[in-house]
Amino acid sequence: MDKILEAAKAVAAARRDLVPLRPLGAEIAPRDEAEGYRIQDAVHAVLAAQVGPLVGYKIGCTSAVMQRYLGIPHPCGGGVFSRGVHSSGVSLRHGDFVRVGVECEIAVRLARDLSSTGSAFTADSVASAIDAYHPAIEIVDDRYADWRTIGAPTLVADDFFAAGCVLGAAVPRAAAPDLLDVAGVALINGVEVGRGTGADVLGHPHAALAWLANHLAAGRKNLRAGQIVLTGSLVQTVWLNAGDKVRMEMSGLGSVAAEFA
Repeated sequence: MDKILEAAKAVAAARRDLVPLRPLGAEIAPRDEAEGYRIQDAVHAVLAAQVGPLVGYKIGCTSAVMQRYLGIPHPCGGGVFSRGVHSSGVSLRHGDFVRVGVECEIAVRLARDLSSTGSAFTADSVASAIDAYHPAIEIVDDRYADWRTIGAPTLVADDFFAAGCVLGAAVPRAAAPDLLDVAGVALINGVEVGRGTGADVLGHPHAALAWLANHLAAGRKNLRAGQIVLTGSLVQTVWLNAGDKVRMEMSGLGSVAAEFA
C-alpha cells in the first residue's frame, strides 16, 4: 500500500501543479494495468478536495481510430468528477491545462444501478439502465512528458488523459435514435476536423458501457444511478490552441459547444 500511495501522490502532484508527468521510478511505477487501477483509486482520494466527488466514468480506446492513435488495443477507464462537468456553451481557460484536447462522444446517464448479479453484462442487458444520452465533448489533457512511452499502466493510474467533459441537452432513451446510426462531426472554429458514428464505439456504445460495468464488477465496484459515462471518442483526439471554439454535432442527439479562451 505504501508503494500505491507514493505513486498516487506523484501522479496527483503533477496533475495539481500542471507539470508534465515523467515516468515514475521503478520502485513505485505500476507493473501492469491492474496495479494502475489501484493507483487510480488512490489518486482519486488524494485529489478529492480539488476535483470534487466522483460522478461517473470515461472510457478510452473504444474505437479503432483511437486504438491506432494511442497504440492500445483495448478499452481503458478513468473517473469523471463533479468540478470537471460543464454545460454546453461554457468558456474554459486554455491555460488551465498542460496540453488540452477534445473528443466527440456519446455520453449516457444512468437511471438505475448496474450491480453485478454474477453474470457478465452485455450491450443488451445494460440498455434498460440508461435514462438519457447527451452529445458530449470529452476534455482530455496530455499531461505527460511523452504519452507514447510512459506506458498504459501509468496512463490508467492518471485517469487515462481525463480532464472533464461538456454535456449538451439530454435526450431521453425512449426518444433517441438508434445509436449505430448517430453520426458525429467535430468542428473547430467552424471547420470540420473529424467524423465517426456510434457503430465505431466497440460496435455500439452500449457495448462500451457493458465493458465498464464488467470492469468495475471485477473490482467489486458498480455503476450507480445518476452517474455519467463517456463511452469513447468517435474521432481522433483534436489538440487545441488558445481561443479555439469547439462544436460537436450528432445526428439525432443535437450538439454541444465550448471555447478554450
